[in-house]
Amino acid sequence: MKLSSMSYLFKEGLKNIWNNRMMSLASVVVLISCLLITGAAVLVSVNMNSMIEKIGDDNEIKVYLAYELSDIDSVRLGTKLRKVPNVESCEFYSRDEAIKEFEDKLGNIYESMQGEDNPLGNAYKVRLRDLSEYKQTVEEIKKLDGVIDVSDRSDIARTLTKLNYFVSIVGSWVVLILGVVTLFIISNTIRMTMYSRRFEISIMKSVGATNAFVRIPFMIEAMTIGLFSGLTASIILISAYTPVRTTAANMIAFIGQSTLPIEELWPYLLLGFSGAGCAIGLLGGFISIAKYLRKEGGEILGW
Repeated sequence: MKLSSMSYLFKEGLKNIWNNRMMSLASVVVLISCLLITGAAVLVSVNMNSMIEKIGDDNEIKVYLAYELSDIDSVRLGTKLRKVPNVESCEFYSRDEAIKEFEDKLGNIYESMQGEDNPLGNAYKVRLRDLSEYKQTVEEIKKLDGVIDVSDRSDIARTLTKLNYFVSIVGSWVVLILGVVTLFIISNTIRMTMYSRRFEISIMKSVGATNAFVRIPFMIEAMTIGLFSGLTASIILISAYTPVRTTAANMIAFIGQSTLPIEELWPYLLLGFSGAGCAIGLLGGFISIAKYLRKEGGEILGW
């Protein structure tokens, strides 16, 4: 096909969008909505996996000791901790170090909470060898005299895993339903375009125009709608991601430490959504135009 013919067909495809701008706008709005919901579900799932991996990689737990336990007794307890099966290392974490972490939050009352007025007890930072024995090791540590609590984050991992599964299932159904709706609207948009140009198409087919010559403008129209929707949806998600992540991190510090920054995600969002938008538009255009291309001349007009 000549370059001039391709230029003409491309212009015709863009002209179709303007001629059917209301239906094109409806297609864009629905497709953007579908992609935004899909993208939000994907981002939640990706970040939950990241948080679960963070919990798994950070195989360090804190063992909190009774407040009345002296420093000497705390050191002795550390010897017992190191003998617990599956404990790789054990680092003493004094009450003075613990209160130091709250200096900024305590402000003026920080100085009054030093020495004997320190309400915190000593602790140990314990690293485990095998995370598959996480629960058993925690239970073993809790049995030691002088241990009042252990930071057990296995429940967080299980909760995140269940939530991730729920988001994946619900997101899949939402994507499927909105995908069907989007295909339906895009298909109807193309059908309306074809109906308005049915006389022209009939003449083109009668004088020997190939299926490709008839098809290309409509496929360009559908792909342009899909591409624009994909780019718009990805830009909205990229713009909103960091503020949402920052807000969540301000409420729960662990979120900021374990979720992925937008710098690692935006290329995939941009390319993935643009490709998905084009694919959905292409499929919608293909479905709507297929039956017309099987007809000849007057059949298109219903004669």
